[in-house]
Amino acid sequence: MGVRRTGPLERAALDLFETQGFERTSVAQIARTAGLTERSFYRYFPDKREVLFADKELEAHLVARVEAADPSLTPFEALLTALGTADEIFRPREFLLRRIKVIAANPALAERDLIKLADIADALARALERRGVEPGAARFIIDVAIAISRRATSRWLAEPEATLSELVAQAAAELCEAVAPPAPTVH
Repeated sequence: MGVRRTGPLERAALDLFETQGFERTSVAQIARTAGLTERSFYRYFPDKREVLFADKELEAHLVARVEAADPSLTPFEALLTALGTADEIFRPREFLLRRIKVIAANPALAERDLIKLADIADALARALERRGVEPGAARFIIDVAIAISRRATSRWLAEPEATLSELVAQAAAELCEAVAPPAPTVH
């Protein structure tokens, strides 16, 4: 992973959002705290919300992984494999945990988080369609995989010793166990 040019702005914004709240933090304060000008801030982000969401790296990474997946994998397997590699480009765990708290404390940020997740889901659905999956089926697969990914990611944030890939596989197995009919008992 390369060095993020926007890292100082992201860290400054997160620090300020935590200490004085999202609403009371201005773009000028974020830029000043990062040692930059307000104009520099706007070179990277259209507004202060986007400082926590503007990174398209995750979407690009996941789409590339789905598109490069072995053709012998089912679309669902290709997607789960891609989701299991997201930790390769995630920011540090501590940053992500702090970011989650800031987003949860502000409805506008929580709404933006859902919009960004929907954007990623749309991009992944298009990637599955390019693999020959019918659009409705692609959307269904994405929705199920995102539920698995959310469970795995929350565990990954809480359990640093496990890999995201292992946790995605574990969450997928739990889903299968939850929806599969119990095996008949033989007496």
